This record gives sequence, structure tokens and C-alpha cells, in this order.
Amino acid sequence: MRLATASYRTGTILCAGRLYCDLIMSGLPAMPVPGREVYAGALTLAAGGGAYITAAYCAALGRVAGLAAHLPAEPFGAALHDELATAGLELSLCSPPPKGVDPQITVAMIMNDDRAFLTRRAGPALPTGLDDALGQAGYGHLHLGELATLVEYPGLVRAAKAAGMTVSCDCSWDTAVLERNDLPELLAGVDVFLPNASEAEALARHAPLGVHAPLVVVKDGARGASALSGGAVIQRPARATHVVDTVGAGDAFNAGFIDAWLARRPLPECLDAGHAVAAAALGRHGGARGLGALVPLRHTAHRAAE
Repeated sequence: MRLATASYRTGTILCAGRLYCDLIMSGLPAMPVPGREVYAGALTLAAGGGAYITAAYCAALGRVAGLAAHLPAEPFGAALHDELATAGLELSLCSPPPKGVDPQITVAMIMNDDRAFLTRRAGPALPTGLDDALGQAGYGHLHLGELATLVEYPGLVRAAKAAGMTVSCDCSWDTAVLERNDLPELLAGVDVFLPNASEAEALARHAPLGVHAPLVVVKDGARGASALSGGAVIQRPARATHVVDTVGAGDAFNAGFIDAWLARRPLPECLDAGHAVAAAALGRHGGARGLGALVPLRHTAHRAAE
């Protein structure tokens, strides 16, 4: 795929990262502990991973959005086919899973507003040759769903910048990655970095948050979010909402924030737009599954920002 004109290209978004099959167990009376069994009130099977969920919400906001990922391995490829086909995403930079690679699965366990994840990663994060493809694909912005992807592909930001793209990156908890001492250097060139509060606390043990990127957005659930830029801190409260499922809420926030940021809206409005989309995600089951019913989210997000 090549996007046709420079004006069309400016607001387009490519999200890159691992595509998981999410098995979402919700309605838990308690979190599992060794030697005991708990029973979920509901099970949802959905496509997952920060790259996919952010891309799907960007599309729901009216952005042209693409995904760069390996498609799910069987037996989950067929199960997720319809969701991926109806997500409104450009999938030409996706590729089949490498032969012999296990499926990538996340079991999400949801109890009230709390959650825990058990994840199996398998194979490489991204399709071969994505660095070179960025210059030809015609996207204006690259979003990385996991900092671990940047660890695996340290040249990706340089390739995006060479293609004239702006770049954002979520953190996504990974103990081994967060223990690294070279993260500011690894993030060099990233315009917007979006950790959650727990990840920000871990990052700050090695270096002040402000050195990781020119704009750092810290997501803190029901307590809201803050933007750190040029030594200033802007805080905005979260939107009150009935919580159905917390999976993907942070990635949905990313979509709302990035959509407003690319529209050059003031940072408080970007934070409010992120909260508006996160609230929509919290009120529904299954990451980004079935977002067609929410289109267009843009009006809701921009009205909240105003």
C-alpha cells in the first residue's frame, strides 16, 4: 500500500507491534493464587496487543490507520479473522505467522477495576523488512505498541524519522525491559512516550522521566493522566464511567491522545480526548472488538476536549 498524497499522508497512523489473542476472563471474585481455583463470570476472545487496539481506536476516530504485525497463528487465526477484517485497518504491512511459531496469547484476568495478565510471546515481533517499508508506505505517524518492540528493533525510530514520520511509543510492562539502563538512548527520536504510572515509577529509578522523550504522558487510571513537556507538568482528571472491562483502556487512551496531538490541539485537550476514548473502552468488553458500533468516536473525544 502507498498513500496517495502528502495531505492524505499527514494524519495517517501506522501501529506496529505484536498481535495477541486475548482470552479475557472477567467477573472474577478474587485473583488466582497457587493451589486454589477461581471461576470467571464471563469469557471474551478478542484480538489484542497495544498496536492493534490503538490502531483500531484510531480508525474508529476517523483516522486512516494501518497495522504492522504477524497475523495470529492457528488455531486463533480463524477465530480472529472476522474481527481483523472489520476493524477498518490497512493490513498490507501484516504478514502470516512464521512457520512453527506458537500462537501469541494473553490471558487477562479482570476483577472489578483490577487486572492481571499472563502472556506468551513467540517469534519475532514484526514482519521482515519493515524498516525499509516505512519509506514506501506513506504513513505520517508511527506508533509502537510496546517498548519491548523497540528493544528488538532499535533502528525502527531512525527509519521512521528518515521517512519523515513522527513517532509515539507505549511502554507496556516488561520487567526485563524496565530494568535496562539505556532506555533514554533507545527512545531517542520518539516524540511522545506513554507509560502508565507503575511503568513511570520504574523508569524514574534510572533517569528522570523528562529525559526519555520531549513529551511524556503518564496514564494513572481513574486518577487521570499528566503530560510532562519542557519541564512543565499538565494534569487532567479521568472521566467517571461504569467499568465493564479494563483491557485495552490505556491503548484506547493512546489513540485519543495521539489523534488530538496530530491535530495540534493543546495538551490539556489531548489529555481530555485520551480520557474520552478510554472511557468508551472501559464501558465495553473485549479490547477493540466490534468498534464499528462506536464510529465515529471523534465527535465524542473532541467534544470532551472542548
